[in-house]
Amino acid sequence: MIARIREDIRSVFERDPAARTTWEVLSCYPGLHAIWGQRISHWLWTHGLKWLARLNSNLARWLTGIEIHPGAVIGRRFFIDHGMGVVIGETAEIGDDVTLYQGVTLGGVSWNKGKRHPTIGNKVVIGAGAKVLGPFTVGDDARIGSNAVVVKAVPAGATVVGIPARVVQEAQPPSEKVVAIARTMGFDAYGLTRDMPDPVANAIGSMLEHIQLLDERLVQVCKLLHQMDSRMPELELSKLELPDFCGEGLVTAPRSESAAQPEPESKVRRVV
Repeated sequence: MIARIREDIRSVFERDPAARTTWEVLSCYPGLHAIWGQRISHWLWTHGLKWLARLNSNLARWLTGIEIHPGAVIGRRFFIDHGMGVVIGETAEIGDDVTLYQGVTLGGVSWNKGKRHPTIGNKVVIGAGAKVLGPFTVGDDARIGSNAVVVKAVPAGATVVGIPARVVQEAQPPSEKVVAIARTMGFDAYGLTRDMPDPVANAIGSMLEHIQLLDERLVQVCKLLHQMDSRMPELELSKLELPDFCGEGLVTAPRSESAAQPEPESKVRRVV
């Protein structure tokens, strides 16, 4: 028992940067108090003392604002951050290293006596206000966004958001050229990660990729035209002037003075 308590305390320090001292965690974290109370209630429940188990869980709910049914099965290093309004149903099953935030409900959509609450895999993170409703499985390492309403199974490693919740598709990793341009411009292409699916960041990342491809294609076209007619200068892209908030980054190489002068219209017409 003491080893499990120490394990719970360590998990708080690992997942909550606001935790400062062991005494603070022991005395001021209702999520821990609710978990410890549930372990007592679950022991009573599995040993046939069901009324006493319900009474103990009700006391824990009154003290912490977190309602966990004594019949729920909870793994190791379970962490409830803040915790007010969390509800976990009777047939819910929770794996190891799971994190819940305030307002989460692991509930059911049926009045049947059998399995009616979700099964949560290992290392799952469920954001504030999310509702996971039904007897399905949320796979290991999945993430459920804040205020999402999940009513069907979630694959392992997936991120789901929205009402009803849908899987956020992972974008392909950006190329090295795009990453270099993004850093030069003061933009971090973080939108391509599953941790924070940002549609604006994804759009900017896609535009950078497209611009890079257009630049490469334009240079190739100019080289081919130069081979056909030496009077057609090879193109060297000019510097990209950026606003102050983008720093001093310059994306492309400077063009030569000869390339800076536009070709006469007649020459362009003959080449075409």
